[in-house]
Amino acid sequence: MARVKRGVTSRAKHKKVLKAVKGQWGRRKNTIRAARQAMEKAMQYAYRDRRNKKRDFKSLWITRINAGVRSEGMTYSKFVNGLSKSGIKIDRKILAEIAYDNPEAFKTIVKKAQAALN
Repeated sequence: MARVKRGVTSRAKHKKVLKAVKGQWGRRKNTIRAARQAMEKAMQYAYRDRRNKKRDFKSLWITRINAGVRSEGMTYSKFVNGLSKSGIKIDRKILAEIAYDNPEAFKTIVKKAQAALN
């Protein structure tokens, strides 16, 4: 059986890692050991933050909805309760968008939620 030399495959693996860490600072961009550690850490952060991004956006939407509802003299929790009682099924992302872009339409939604509570 012929001897297999692995220079080509290791070069390809190194190139893949070095391409992934392009733009990093110091030895992390050109030394394979440091680059591999930097890439693994970056991938851990990316995995974690894909989940955290959802959390951050949900809190942003709630903040925007709360600001819009408070101007109508209501709290966020009462507003959400009123929405569920009135049967309005709009998610927080769309509610926040309406509150930000179209306050008049949001006022009508708040009025319906208030009517359902009373």
